[in-house]
This record gives sequence, C-alpha cells and structure tokens, in this order.
Amino acid sequence: MCSLALFPPPLPAGQTTLCESNNELLSRTSIDDPQKQWLSVTCGCILALLQKVSSFHGSLFPHLALSSDNMIAEFSQVLNWSDCVVRAFAWHPHTDKFAVALMDDSIKIYNPKSATTPTLKHRLQRNVAAVQWKPLCASALAVACQNCLLVWHVDPCSLSTRPSSGCAQVLSHPGHSPVTSIAWSPSGSLLLSASPTDTAMMVWDVASESCVPLQRVGGGGVSFLSWSPDGSHVLASTPAALFRVWETRMWTCERWPCLKGRCQVKFSYNWCLLRLEKHQVIYKLTYKGPQAAAVVADLSETTFKTPDGEIVVGGEIQSLAWDPTGERLAVLLKGDPHATDRPAIIAVFKTRSRPIFELLPCGFVQGEAGAEARLMQFHPNFQHGALLTVCWSSGRITHVPFYFLSAGIPHCGLSGNNTQSRITVNRCDEMLYV
Repeated sequence: MCSLALFPPPLPAGQTTLCESNNELLSRTSIDDPQKQWLSVTCGCILALLQKVSSFHGSLFPHLALSSDNMIAEFSQVLNWSDCVVRAFAWHPHTDKFAVALMDDSIKIYNPKSATTPTLKHRLQRNVAAVQWKPLCASALAVACQNCLLVWHVDPCSLSTRPSSGCAQVLSHPGHSPVTSIAWSPSGSLLLSASPTDTAMMVWDVASESCVPLQRVGGGGVSFLSWSPDGSHVLASTPAALFRVWETRMWTCERWPCLKGRCQVKFSYNWCLLRLEKHQVIYKLTYKGPQAAAVVADLSETTFKTPDGEIVVGGEIQSLAWDPTGERLAVLLKGDPHATDRPAIIAVFKTRSRPIFELLPCGFVQGEAGAEARLMQFHPNFQHGALLTVCWSSGRITHVPFYFLSAGIPHCGLSGNNTQSRITVNRCDEMLYV
C-alpha cells in the first residue's frame, strides 16, 4: 500500500514545480526578484489597458463585431440584402446592357441586342456587395466580393455563356475585406474600393494590379464611395458620423464631422444631395464651397388614403438615385417590414437648379402586389427623359420611363396623357426576368 510517507518532502518556500523528467519532479526558484516582479506587474497592466482600449474601440464602432455577411448587409445599398434575390445591379455607362449579381453569387449580363446571356462565376466571388462597369470600356466589370475585388474582362462579341475564371483579375490587400463599395473614375483610369473594417481607401491601378492606400484616422472604416461627374472630387463615407471629401489632384481631403450618422451622396455637376442614416430629410451641399448643408426635402411619415385603406409613407431613407440629367431624383424609403400599412416605396422628385435649387413632387413608383423595391438605378443614357430600373423583392427587374422635356415642364408620355402623380408598374412596362 502506498502512503504519503513514501513521498519526497515538499519543496521549500520559494520553489516552484516545473515538470517531471526521468521520474523526478523538477523545480526552480520563484520570481522573488523585485525587478522580475515589477516586470510581471507592468506586463499585466499593459495587457489590461489594451483590453480596455479594444473594448472602447468596439463600443465606438460596433459594426466591427459583425460577421462578414451581416456587415455587407448593413452597408449594402440593397434593402434587406441578406434575403434579396438581386444582390447588385449596374447599367453599362455607354451601351444598353447591364449586370445583375444574384443570391447564388453568380452574375448575369443582359444585352437586348444579343441572344447570349453570359454567366460569371468564380471561386472567390462570394457575397457580392456591388458591381460597376468600367467607363470608356466595353468589357471590364468590377465586382466587390467578401475577400477581394474581381475585375472581369468579358468580350462583348463572344458567344460563350460561361466565361472562364481566367477572364477575371483578382485584386486583394491585407485587412481590406469585406469590400462593400467600389467606384471607377469617370475616365476609367482608377478604381477605388472601400471596406468598413479598413480606415484606408484603396486606389487601384488595375493594369498593374497594384494599389495605394489613402488612410486617415477616424471613422472606423470606409463604407461608401462616390466620384463627382467631373472626376475632381471623391466622397468617402465612414460608419461613424463623419465623411471626407477628397480632391483628386493632390489627394488631400476635408473632414465633414458635423452631421449625425453615416451618409450616402449623389452628385450632379453643381450640387450633391446627401442622406443620413436614420434621418428623414435630404440635404443639399456644394462639394467645392463652404461646409454648409441645407435641408431640401422632408420625408417624415405621411398618411395617405387609398382604395385599399390607409397607408403610411415616409421615414428612414435606404438609398438615393439621381438621373444623369439632374432632373429626376428617386428615393427608396425603407418602410416597416412588420407592418402591412408601411411598405417600402420609391418617391420620385422633379429637381431643378435654376434659378434656385428645389425639389418638386413627381409621384410614387410601386410594383405588383406583394413586391417591394430593393434596389434602383437610372439608365445613364436614356434619350427621352429618364429611365429608372427597379429590382424587386420577387426577383423581377422592371424599367420605368419618365418622359419630359425639362425640369418643371410636364410632357406627354406614349399614351398622350400627362404623367400621373402615382406611377404603377404593370405588364405594359418593359420587364426583364432574372
């Protein structure tokens, strides 16, 4: 029988057991040196301080605790991105073709002049947040993905319905993911990308597959990018109550910290319109003048009586779309998904800048019963006014034309009747199916 009497005596004070070796427990002297004890205490304090700083940083920028999927959904221009069939949409700036990114991570390219519909797939093409065609180029399409950017080169004359992954360039940078916003310069020479987890905005030279990070302190990342039409300025929105306006000659920037909530902006040649998260108004500002913003539209909730009962329209703004002529502005209102009388809806304004800038009501755009707008974009070269493309929750894509001569002057449409205050999408409109 074994007993404690057979054990070797306990270690003397100041000795610490390390391990067993060759059937013997080894020990060493404890840290009783004042210098070692001081070092131990100092390291513990530094670690505690770093933990507090990390916790404070997370409280300032709570989006950093989100998963990649949830972060993309939070900063995407698509309403309810996570469960939407259409994840991204982009008209080509010069031709009548467009790209549609779908929930299965594929991208389809539609061209009414071609019977071929190419489908783009790549192993790195996951959780697509945005797509954009390169200006002055027929074939290049940039794609913002979860872990990288892809630039597809799709020959418009090719009859292939499934271009190989070798047609795509892969652009990536450490710490720059997920990518939620991309923007080509008007000349197509530069491509910008942004991630809410990276405080640097990347300026890519696609030909050399190299980038220059433009980093500034504050904001917690970069969530949205937009070029001015003349290419002289870039707006970079952050997840915090801060955005920056960069001038692109020397790449210096101005901070605009005075507004509350992250923002989205739409440029015209003279003005830009701004919407803020959880705000119900639209601001007008000049990106070449003093830092002053003026409210030009109030989108607070308003009750309307319809044949089907009362509905409440208004509230928080999801996104803005401004047609290239600067004469029609579409505003996607979030609504309340849990209330049938508060649907997501598109409000369209007439806009004019002379003699003064103002917004005038045009009407609402709605789809078929049960379908809600998720994403919208104006055609860049519609010749008879403005053409608004709407992606619906059903997966359907429709084109809604606005026929006009100039801002503020009503113009008869194809039927000969003046445009009504409520525009309904029906089967008479051109429809494309995804």
